[in-house]
Amino acid sequence: MRLGLNVGYWGSSPVDNVALTQEADKLGYHSVWTAEAYGSDAVSPLVWLAAKTEKINVGTAIMQMTARVPAMAAMTAATIDLLTGGRMLVGIGASGPQVVEGWHGVPYGKPVTRAREYVEIMRKIWKREESLEFHGEHYDIPCKDGSGLGKPLKLIIHPLRNSIPVYLAAIGPKNVALAAEVADGWLPIFFSPERMNVYNEWLDEGFSKAGNGKSIANFDIAPTVAIQMGDDIDACRNQIKPNLALYIGGMGAREKNFYFNLACRYGYEEAANKIQDLFLAGKKMEAVMAVPDALVDEVALCGPRERIAERLQSWKTCGITEERSA
Repeated sequence: MRLGLNVGYWGSSPVDNVALTQEADKLGYHSVWTAEAYGSDAVSPLVWLAAKTEKINVGTAIMQMTARVPAMAAMTAATIDLLTGGRMLVGIGASGPQVVEGWHGVPYGKPVTRAREYVEIMRKIWKREESLEFHGEHYDIPCKDGSGLGKPLKLIIHPLRNSIPVYLAAIGPKNVALAAEVADGWLPIFFSPERMNVYNEWLDEGFSKAGNGKSIANFDIAPTVAIQMGDDIDACRNQIKPNLALYIGGMGAREKNFYFNLACRYGYEEAANKIQDLFLAGKKMEAVMAVPDALVDEVALCGPRERIAERLQSWKTCGITEERSA
């Protein structure tokens, strides 16, 4: 199992993660990842960190697909890959309806279909075998309803690699299966090594559709894992709970919250309903305290160094290939 570092996105103020990333680079970490929501973007900090490191791979976890057309994502990835000598990892994801429609002003549509088309278009662009032409449900290139002057084009630059690794963020059945089918890796959030059985059926479905011997043995699973070290286990757990409460309770509408659904799949339906009710009622601190200790221990690493080392064993043996600490 390789180690990665996830620096996420900024809060209200810029965060300088250069020293931390340089230390990870020196220690031989596999990768560093940035993210975006509706504040700092994923690409700018990633390039900044890439310019100040030497060997560590640089990845987006995630670039929001609805924030940029696939051609733009492919151009960006190819450019960074050239600048870094082949260190780019392209992590993409659907985000959620509240951000997609409320921030980007784009219909949420069918995220699985969008992701499938997005990956196919990026790979066509990087290969440069022919000018880009694609006519799907989400993307129409060249578009038929425009001026009529559009024509198929080919990427001007010659990518360093014609197949830059693509990772798909997913937690639902269809998206996880799609990641296994079309992507090089999978970026799960709130992943529990004890619940691999929840995902195996979906992964196997995707591997079966992909064919060519694709399996968990040659597929990169890279979850983000929150780590809080300290002698007081309860105090460490309490540092993790606010983020879980935010996602389960408020990162989405009551009728459509992927993280709420995930907690239910893990067997925490009663707690998830309580967290969501409290959070949406404005009782955020009560929602935080409603997060079960057991759930925290499943998806995060908390407590003294020795306890973290002991609990890390389940991550090493469950089938993941990379753990990205946050």
